[in-house]
Amino acid sequence: MRLWIVIVAAVLLSFVSLFLGAIDIKISDLVNGDTDKIDIFLVSRVPRLMAIILAGAGMSIAGLIMQSLSRNKFVSPTTAGTLDAAKLGILISMLFFTNVTYTGQILFSFAFALAGTFVFMQILDRIKFKDVIFVPLIGIMYGNILSSITTFFAYEADLLQNISAWLMGSFTLVISGRYELLYISVPALVLAYLYANKFTVAGMGEDFAKNLGLSYKAVMNIGLVLVAIISTTVVLTVGVIPFLGLIVPNIVSLYLGDNLRKTIPHTAAMGVVFLLVCDIIGRIVIHPYEIPVNVTVAVIGSAIFLVMLIRGRAYAKK
Repeated sequence: MRLWIVIVAAVLLSFVSLFLGAIDIKISDLVNGDTDKIDIFLVSRVPRLMAIILAGAGMSIAGLIMQSLSRNKFVSPTTAGTLDAAKLGILISMLFFTNVTYTGQILFSFAFALAGTFVFMQILDRIKFKDVIFVPLIGIMYGNILSSITTFFAYEADLLQNISAWLMGSFTLVISGRYELLYISVPALVLAYLYANKFTVAGMGEDFAKNLGLSYKAVMNIGLVLVAIISTTVVLTVGVIPFLGLIVPNIVSLYLGDNLRKTIPHTAAMGVVFLLVCDIIGRIVIHPYEIPVNVTVAVIGSAIFLVMLIRGRAYAKK
């Protein structure tokens, strides 16, 4: 599948997304100067589309980086505890720093996401039995522990409903002024592309990377920071979107291989297409109401993940 095909699909789906919603907006309404519908289009529809594009590309690239550095096709922010650690960081900021600003919450979430991902990578280094299926299962258990801690303390502090509502992956409330944090992920995506070759070499193992003169630890740390930045911005803006960083890189690698310099543009575009499809399905099924995007992504993503597990090791191994 060529890149231009995926981009064309993304453009067509973007057009559908812009004109799909509870309020019917047509091109003629915009051309004729209908001020109410133009305001809705600019304040709601366009920001929602931009949020989908940035979140889809960002989480897909974050998953690709994690899979390369961990040398496991079933590792992603969803299966490595990154998103769960970010949630814990948000809760800690709400519990112990009640007057913290939004910027402070971002920093807390980023620090916990980075620390959580680093801990998972350290656990991975100490595991002798690194089966391609066993590793992500450990990550899922690790993430569930973090999630259980978050749920327990949120329940004790009567913040469970706030945390659940805030972190429900959905683009319903995305409007102008509430999604711009996602633009922080753009420099992270650019850096990911610039470091693509180094991530590819680092993914071949520490000894191999050092023999080529690569600073293995520095590249690993840069990769983890990029993953934490992207995951934090997405979680704080639209909530948790599962499976996106797991499924999309695997789909791309099936037809393009594992060279990150080649796969990053395809992965970003495919992530946008996948998330747009899931969002459009969620908006059509019970129109004019909508299903949160995390539900549609979870249903479709879990089905694909199950197929990957069944067909398994040939796709998971490098």
